[in-house]
Order: sequence, then C-alpha cells, then structure tokens
Amino acid sequence: MKVYEGGRYLEGASVTVDGRILDPRFDLKVFSTAGFEWTYEGAGPRQLSLALLADHFGDDQQAIAHCEQFMVDVVANLDNSWRLTSEVVDAGIQGKL
Repeated sequence: MKVYEGGRYLEGASVTVDGRILDPRFDLKVFSTAGFEWTYEGAGPRQLSLALLADHFGDDQQAIAHCEQFMVDVVANLDNSWRLTSEVVDAGIQGKL
C-alpha cells in the first residue's frame, strides 16, 4: 500500500509518495510548470492528479484517462494538508468518496 501526503509550507507545496518526492510527470503532460496545487479545479490540481494516478496505476494511459475526473472528485476537495492511501485513491477513481 502506498501513502501519498501533501502539505503547504513556507517553501511552498510539497507532495510525497511513501516519503519520497512525487514526480510531477512533466514528461507525460504539462498542465502547470508552477507545480502541484489542490483545493480547487485548475492547472496545478490537474498536474497533481496526473502525477498521483501515474504513480498509482504505473500506466501512463490509465493516468491520462482518469486524470480530469480524479482532479474534480478528489484533488479539488483535499484540505491544506492531506494523506491518501492506495485504497482511498482506488475509491476516488471509482467515484466512491
């Protein structure tokens, strides 16, 4: 089970997976060069959604296919500091949150 955590700090927003910095996956698609964001719908949350799903699925095409809806259903609704497990990500993909 993976654990994704995000928070806003003086240095800016930070997102980790199992304690390591989450790759923004700019190689896959660039929505926001400014980095990750959440709590609203937009470019930064879309980049976070893509990165979370690419890591979670291990499949770039699946990540792209689910990115927009996951951003709307999950990422836009995260608090300033948050924690998601693999199970919660799966539930979010299935629209069960």
